[in-house]
This record gives sequence, C-alpha cells and structure tokens, in this order.
Amino acid sequence: MAHTEQRSPRVVVGVDGSEHAQAAVEWAAAAAARRDQELVVVYALGMPVIVSAYGGPARFAPSEDIDQQAAGLLEEVRDRVAKLQPSVEVRTVTALEEAPLALLRNSHPHDLVVVGTRGMSSFKSMFVGSVSIRVSAHAPCPVVVVPDKDGKPASTSMKRIVVGVDGSSHARRALSHAIDLAAENDAELVVVHSWQVPYPYDPLVMTAAGYMPQDDLFEKQSERLVAELIAEAMDEKRDDTQVDVTVVRSEKDPATAILEAAEGADAIVVGSRGRGTVRGLLLGSVSQGILHRSRIPVVVLPRHADEDE
Repeated sequence: MAHTEQRSPRVVVGVDGSEHAQAAVEWAAAAAARRDQELVVVYALGMPVIVSAYGGPARFAPSEDIDQQAAGLLEEVRDRVAKLQPSVEVRTVTALEEAPLALLRNSHPHDLVVVGTRGMSSFKSMFVGSVSIRVSAHAPCPVVVVPDKDGKPASTSMKRIVVGVDGSSHARRALSHAIDLAAENDAELVVVHSWQVPYPYDPLVMTAAGYMPQDDLFEKQSERLVAELIAEAMDEKRDDTQVDVTVVRSEKDPATAILEAAEGADAIVVGSRGRGTVRGLLLGSVSQGILHRSRIPVVVLPRHADEDE
C-alpha cells in the first residue's frame, strides 16, 4: 500500500478505545517526540461493503451516532497525547475500512506504524484476532506491536534493544535497523544468535573418536557468524555511527533465546518472512512466537517484495 508522493516520515497508530490501543498510543506518542515527527491517529470503523446494481461496491455510510463516537474517541486520544507529549503534533483520521487496510493506506515506506496486541471495540472494528499480525506482514515500513499492562506499555524508552540474527536476509535487515535505533537513541544493542544440535550424540564418544565437541563447534561458528554480520552492518553505516553491542549466544530455540535476552530490555527487533500474499498473513514462526509471548514492544520489519524466499 505504498504511496509515491513525497512527505516527511510520520508515526501512525491505530486506536479503538481498548487498553491495548491506549498502550500503543502512549508508546507512539513517545516515539513521535523522540523522532520529532507528526503522530497520525487512525480509527477504523470497518463499515460493511454494499454492492449496488447501478455501481460498484461501496462502504455503508456510518450513522450519526457512529460518527460522534469516533469523533469523541479521537478527541480523547488527542487530549491524552497533549498531556503525555505536548510537543507532538497530532492528526486524526477516521476510516471506513477495516483496521489493517486503514493502517496500510495511511502508512508510507519511511513511517513507523504502531499497533496494540489486540482489542475489541463496540463495532468489532479494530485489532480483533490477527490484525497486528496482518499489519506487520504487509506494511511498507517497520511496525511496532505494543503489549499492555493495565493500558500502559511496559516501556516507552529505547535504552536497551534486542535483535536476533541467523544469517538470513530478513535477519540482516533487522540487525541493520536495530543498529540505527540504538544509534539514534544512544541505546545498548544486544545481538542474539542461537542454535540447536540437530541430533543426539555422546560428547565423550565423539571426543574420543577425534571429533571436536559439537558444543565447541557450534560456539565457534556462532562467534564467527555474528562477528561478520555486525562488521558487515556497521560498514554500511555512517563513519560516526557508534553503538554499544553485547552478543548473546544460546543453544535454545530462537524465540526463547531472544525473549530471555530481552528481560529488562525496552524493545525487540525481528525480521519477517511474510510474502505479501495471503500466505504472508502469517509471519515466520520465530517472529510470531516472539509477538505472542513478548511483554515488551516488538519492532517487525516486513519482508521486502524483492527479497528471496
């Protein structure tokens, strides 16, 4: 849903009045303040489509009550942002479409889209089921999925950022973006790489036979891979880019390794294997596992259309 006209980057957030959306608004407002960007608040009505015998499909017009409810909710959000981040300029949008389409239509490649994990409104229009997954898979820009606790995000700062790498193209992009975030926010960057021995073995027998212990082998391979990835990513940055990097290597599954490394962190950055088609509604298993289990905001980089499978 990318657009061609030039404009300044913005932070786009979806709302519906739920606690999940309130947490997303608070995080988005803080992000807009850090980035010195406009905050666009989108409320999707999800009006049904009607087909006329004399024309093409069109959205059913909302009633006056629905219009008033939307206007009241957006005014409450505007007031909330003004209290939280007085310097942030706010623009509100009421859309007739369903939430994913409304957010995608209002996002451009250099924006940042922020959504809550899930929620329910009186019209069941926003964040039901897989909306955060769908937006994360299809957006033309990074998407932040913000979990909530009593309507507030776990953190609105960006002082410790965690990213998982595995050598794939989507993980390389995630690492590059995480480095940018860390540099912009003077944050610590934690790079996580994990592996699992693919078959059971007896380390004593292997060593006696003259083989290097599997743990040592995977550890050395991991050390080399992560060093190469970080060096490659830093070479693409400006000469003045400075980031404090910590590396965590683990023998656990990737999602668990990343989530454990993210204890006490402010955000997790993950790449997406989404394909931009119906199948792309489902992100890669690691990304989905992290989204479903994370207690802190997760930054998802949707897959580029020209990336290899």
